[in-house]
Amino acid sequence: MTAIAAPTTEQFIALDDEWSTHNYHPLPVVLSHGEGAWVTDVEGRRYLDFLSGYSSLNFGHRHPELVAAAVGQLGRVTLTSRAFHHDQFGPFCRELAELTGTEMVLAMNSGAEAVESAIKVARKWAYRVKGVPENTAEIVVAGANFHGRTTTIVSFSTDETARADFGPFTPGFRVVPYGSLDALRAAVTDRTAAVLVEPVQGEAGVVVPPAGYLAGVRALCDERGALMIADEIQSGLGRTGDLLALDHEGVRADLYTLGKALGGGIVPVSAVVGSRAVLGVLRPGEHGSTFGGNPLACAVGRAVVRLLSTGEFQRRSRELGAHLHARLGELVGHGVAEVRGRGLWAGVEIAPGGPRGREASEALARLGVLCKETQETTLRVAPPLVITREELDRGVDAVGEVLTTRR
Repeated sequence: MTAIAAPTTEQFIALDDEWSTHNYHPLPVVLSHGEGAWVTDVEGRRYLDFLSGYSSLNFGHRHPELVAAAVGQLGRVTLTSRAFHHDQFGPFCRELAELTGTEMVLAMNSGAEAVESAIKVARKWAYRVKGVPENTAEIVVAGANFHGRTTTIVSFSTDETARADFGPFTPGFRVVPYGSLDALRAAVTDRTAAVLVEPVQGEAGVVVPPAGYLAGVRALCDERGALMIADEIQSGLGRTGDLLALDHEGVRADLYTLGKALGGGIVPVSAVVGSRAVLGVLRPGEHGSTFGGNPLACAVGRAVVRLLSTGEFQRRSRELGAHLHARLGELVGHGVAEVRGRGLWAGVEIAPGGPRGREASEALARLGVLCKETQETTLRVAPPLVITREELDRGVDAVGEVLTTRR
């Protein structure tokens, strides 16, 4: 009997190209398995994951505790809708609030939904509590931001690729340069409901703001009676070496948006967490999600909270992050112009004359390391927090080989 050959990489990619919309440009690898910091493609080639799903896989692929939580819940109940209570929801909200030092949780699914929810809450708070005249509230955001790709969110993006042909855009936003307190002060008025900011800008190239900037945002919000919203969807939950990136600055936000790693790389889980005085403005019927806070999501989210409660992953990110940045720093002047970031998160700026980001990403894949460019000249390095020192060295050696060979 003749064996039927398994589909090849090229055949799988051809299926994608024919049957799916072309809103992504993936690297030409087709993955079928993953464990820890490693993934395997359909032809048996192994790759070191240096991206971890843009922080969705902080705990690596198929972390046993997260898989066990998901499997256990799959055997019980996966969805009730919010028409009913279920036994995972209240505990998830309490445990996440206690972990983050907040008072209330609004559970959603995707990161973009969390940001949209925070925007709605901030506007309602502005009208109900601050006394801003109806339909005049503004939210101040930073340029070069990335908060998602919904119609409202791209309305305040400065990335023309994200905006082109999607207008008309949602009003009510003012954009100022990231890192400039002077520009922010000039933009905040009595109608400002909130300032929405990423503590580290991921899509912009893993950009850390100047020292004192985030504390200055907090002080200005306090002075002008506006909310501070921190988008910690990529930067939070251990990625930068602390639970939240704001923690490095000793700053607290009124609202945090969380996502990606909150679902453990298994299911989409997001949330807005913050004070009861702010999130408490919502009433039944004003906001919701059929899948938000579903039993499966809550069970996985609770397991994520348990992992983070040990402090192990924050410690690993701090210690291994210091090693990562030291090793990448050795490449400055040797194909690398600059290294930015914090913890196990780095933006590697390719020196002029080197390969473009896409070309570098493809070359890394051929060496068995999966990374992805952003802003054309930056490699975004964000390995799982379970990675070892030896695996980090292997990935950095590959980056060095790709960027120095072309010099």
